[in-house]
Amino acid sequence: METNLLKSGLALLVLAVTMAQAPAETPKASVEDFGSNTDGKVQRFTLHNAHGVTARFINLGAIITELSTPDRDGKFASIVRGADTFAAYGGRGYPSPAAVQGRVANRIAGAKFSLDGKDYTLAANNGPNTLHGGRKGFAQSLWEGKLLEGKEGGQAVEFTYHSKDGEEGFPGNLTAKVTYTLTDKDELRFDYEATTDKATLINLTNHAYFNLAGPASNNCLDHELWIDADQYTVADEGLIPTGAFAPVKGTALDFTNSKKVGQDIEKALPMRTYDDNFALNGWEKKIPGNPTLAARVSEPTSGRIMEVWTDQPGLQLYTGRGTHPTLCLEPHHFPDAIHHPNFPSITLKPGDTYKSTSILKFSAK
Repeated sequence: METNLLKSGLALLVLAVTMAQAPAETPKASVEDFGSNTDGKVQRFTLHNAHGVTARFINLGAIITELSTPDRDGKFASIVRGADTFAAYGGRGYPSPAAVQGRVANRIAGAKFSLDGKDYTLAANNGPNTLHGGRKGFAQSLWEGKLLEGKEGGQAVEFTYHSKDGEEGFPGNLTAKVTYTLTDKDELRFDYEATTDKATLINLTNHAYFNLAGPASNNCLDHELWIDADQYTVADEGLIPTGAFAPVKGTALDFTNSKKVGQDIEKALPMRTYDDNFALNGWEKKIPGNPTLAARVSEPTSGRIMEVWTDQPGLQLYTGRGTHPTLCLEPHHFPDAIHHPNFPSITLKPGDTYKSTSILKFSAK
């Protein structure tokens, strides 16, 4: 009898140890009401992965409101600038961070362009230029959101926006989609698509502000940054490209060897801060749907590391004005591409589909 009791006790002990070691079940993706504005209801979508990473999004501007990842000690904190309440966004998206920028991210000189023999005038919201699609753009618009089963496993949410012909001055009825997928490989994947019924321009990215130390940190200048770019697109004082390329070597823009973001920032011209487009190595041969490593940023205190993979030709580094609590790494086509035939085209025609993929990969050491 004692033998049977001993066997039973051992069996219970083995079961308890097994249950303790078994991984916790990944919470299900969810959606909840978050607020409303004059355009309609705002919802928040929450994704999880098997390692405890959590990502939250709202259908206003397809904004990322939270991206919680672990540090080297397993402590979670959000590494993207965002907010827990709708009131914090003021009923609008951009200039609140982590929104999708469109139809055309970055700048269009003179707020005008010609396409197929027709002249178009855009909304000027950056001096005489158009920035991130215009006064409202995609970043302040209400998208349609729905949860999906993610590619290659994981959880996903898809946002769709129907941009009407003439919106912000752009031609064509355009349907844009962005799918965010949080994978069990500790990746956040961005898949963009767009179609149009009239020739138009398209260049989408997400304007997320990152600080890998977490929301309590007020400085990103100690982050170590490497960018796979030997050249950048030269710009004038208004940050409009001239069409020329220049080597980063010997300039404040040289991140070909990892260095602190703030190491040479005082030499960055014209504003002693970064707002520059890097021509990623091999940009001429980039293939849609085949992202390659473009940048790596790490934070020494937390040990967090983030890699940026993209199929886009350019990467915009932005550190904001004044203080530098966060930085942006925005994969996209070169700024003002419509006015520079030597830049990759951002023209989208009926019957074609714009596709773009970028991936953020997270780790800690």
